[in-house]
Amino acid sequence: MADAADSQPRTVIAGFVVSLVGLAASGYLTYEHFTSSTTFACPESATINCAKVTTSQWSHVAGIPVAVLGLVFFVAMTVLCWPGLWRVRALDLLRVAGAVVGVLSALYLLWIELFRVDAICLWCTAVHICTVLLLGCVLWTTSELRAR
Repeated sequence: MADAADSQPRTVIAGFVVSLVGLAASGYLTYEHFTSSTTFACPESATINCAKVTTSQWSHVAGIPVAVLGLVFFVAMTVLCWPGLWRVRALDLLRVAGAVVGVLSALYLLWIELFRVDAICLWCTAVHICTVLLLGCVLWTTSELRAR
């Protein structure tokens, strides 16, 4: 008899790992926000400037730091993408909706970086990439599990 890990698509583990990476990156951005540290390991040039992005007027939504919103998103998605919770089919819609909202938010924030702040944050870009990859994993896994 195959164990539970063998019966799940590889995208279950991939999505969980991607959500952990996103959690780590957004956690780091949140830490930097609240400590006012400058250890971003992000060059400060005209185009790439994490400090400029994370301290801009667009770095808060309704008074909440965007970094905190990213952290909350990845905490929720990490829980929803926990390999054992993929057995709960009722969570599929929540996973997909969460990942779609995450990607739409990432696209909006990228637009803000490019056309309002005129700088790119490498850590933010890592979070955005994780969000897109997570959507892909969630859609792939949901589709594959439903086909079974």
